[in-house]
Amino acid sequence: MTRLTDTSLIVHWFTEDEGLVKTVVKGALRPKSPFAGKLDLFFSGEIGVARARKGELHILREVSISNWREGLRRKYDSALLAGYFCQLVEASVEPGHEDTGMHDLLLRGLNHLDCEEPSLRAMVHFEKQLAGILGISGGRGTAQDSLRDHIGQLPGSRKQLQQRLGGD
Repeated sequence: MTRLTDTSLIVHWFTEDEGLVKTVVKGALRPKSPFAGKLDLFFSGEIGVARARKGELHILREVSISNWREGLRRKYDSALLAGYFCQLVEASVEPGHEDTGMHDLLLRGLNHLDCEEPSLRAMVHFEKQLAGILGISGGRGTAQDSLRDHIGQLPGSRKQLQQRLGGD
């Protein structure tokens, strides 16, 4: 989420049918907003948007949350790792293009962190799975190296995660 104005936000969604969808949520920060309590990180649900005539920034009309993932918010490392997963996916997709495999991977990753401890093993597994979906695995390097080559650079949180989760 990014603040657009005093009362509006830009929110990115990763949907099963349309991939990455970028929306403006007008009035989201007003006290009586219909979106109050429905816009937070790592939620799953259904959204309704009004399509933009030009560009890729649509208007969010409605949202219905089906999975709040409350367990994911209990530990900072879980939220940090979930954010890393989302950053990797966002860096790997084009807005508006369906990618069922990547959507499934992200859901599995978030659901895992909702009920299990965050771990270095989970981070590396997610990277390997993502590299496989992108068709960039199989070389002599690690999935981390393949992803870095593919998207330019890995999210800055990776180094902190590696240290916090017990890696080098």
